[in-house]
Amino acid sequence: MARYGMVIDLRSCVGCQACSAACALENQTPYWSDKWRTKVMDIEKGKYPNTSRYFVPTICMHCDEPACMTVCPSKATFKNDEGFVLVNYDTCLGCKACMAACPYNARYVYDKNDVRKAQEVYGDSAQHSHVHIDKCTFCQDRIARGMEPACVATCPTLSRVVGDLDDPNSEVAKAVSTGLAKPLRPDLDTNPRVFYIY
Repeated sequence: MARYGMVIDLRSCVGCQACSAACALENQTPYWSDKWRTKVMDIEKGKYPNTSRYFVPTICMHCDEPACMTVCPSKATFKNDEGFVLVNYDTCLGCKACMAACPYNARYVYDKNDVRKAQEVYGDSAQHSHVHIDKCTFCQDRIARGMEPACVATCPTLSRVVGDLDDPNSEVAKAVSTGLAKPLRPDLDTNPRVFYIY
């Protein structure tokens, strides 16, 4: 079975937010509350006139050792057979323990106002019907259908690549094995499956 991971190349990301928009449409994230499963941080470094600007897209890291899962009192946060870290919305208590435990700030509350607004916007096709903690799912439903995650499929600069980390021929595995792509905060021992090229 594939062990999916993602590589994000910061050298080519232009901060266009196409990934955020595609994710919001695909997963009905509450953009009206400025909540996103994927977002792009716009970072300026240095002091004028020697400043540089770069963009850092962030998502759930789908860690092999997820801190969020160990603290969930209802076991709503779980890993499926492919290792995707997911949330069972039916058993999620909305207690925010997972939010506090996640070192990547990758979760948010889909609150009652968001549920109401989603039903207004999406009607019968609304995906979220009650309060829960929400996060990136790696579009695992799209992957199961042989498609790329929405954020990957829409990136105009091809900054994101998804693939099997255990397949030595995949672009993802090659970038990770050469050391070109690195995880954020490896010192936390969460073993993220999202890697960045700086």
